[in-house]
Amino acid sequence: MNIDDLVRGSIDMHCHHAPDALFAARMSALDTAKCAREMGMKALMLKSTFYNTAPLASLINELIPEVKVYGSICLDYEMGGLNFYAVEAAAKCGARMIWMPTHSSTNSRPKTQSRSPGVTLLEGDGFSILNPDHTLVPQMDRILSIIKEHDLILASGHISPPETFALIEEAKSKRISKIIITHALSTHGMLPGSESFTLENQRKLGQMGAFIEHTYVNFMPTDFRDDPKPMVEAIRYVGAEHCIMSSDLGQYYNPPPPEGMRMFIALLLKNGITDREIELMVKVNPAKLLDLN
Repeated sequence: MNIDDLVRGSIDMHCHHAPDALFAARMSALDTAKCAREMGMKALMLKSTFYNTAPLASLINELIPEVKVYGSICLDYEMGGLNFYAVEAAAKCGARMIWMPTHSSTNSRPKTQSRSPGVTLLEGDGFSILNPDHTLVPQMDRILSIIKEHDLILASGHISPPETFALIEEAKSKRISKIIITHALSTHGMLPGSESFTLENQRKLGQMGAFIEHTYVNFMPTDFRDDPKPMVEAIRYVGAEHCIMSSDLGQYYNPPPPEGMRMFIALLLKNGITDREIELMVKVNPAKLLDLN
């Protein structure tokens, strides 16, 4: 199977777009959907850290019916933090994914400010979803209940491994089945004194029913410049059946998300990942999360 065949029918669960208050974006959500249509992609998940993208997705679906576009919200400062009112409103507007804190997470905040070009954060030290005794803060019970009630996808955002395990254990107790561990190999958590996700962490989370997300932005020369070998090792160790591939692109200095997906597929193929593994990560597994046939 050639690369274009693998791109056709693929799903990108992590697309940035204009307008965005954190950084200048490469293109609008509408132009991103047009680009996805040209490449034969099946679906996109729009991500913004400062507004609910569900209404935008709804409008784009009317204009570009060939690509299914979904909305989401991130529980960052801009959305009021761990704001269950915002989660409820987003669900009623048709959002399909709720991200835990990203750039507002205490685990991510200093690294984001120092390593992400062009990103301007609101003032504040960030926040955690855990109390000092390592239990989830009270707001999380209501948030997870709304996610369960509306059958939404829970994404971990930029929270730490201890926060993530506490979150997933509680989510599983509420019988939430659609879970993504956001770019588990990214450098967001790699700060002095903080933890990153080990291979064993990732395998355990996969066994708990979560999908481990791998993103192409890690390899861009404008961003993190990572070596693909650890990602290939992680996919092999955890199993492609427990992973998804996303672009995490949309920044003005990077390729458009659909082209990034094509480049990502090509990169992993060159590093030994098989056609079947690619199909699981870009088609089969995201389709399960979105209830797409």
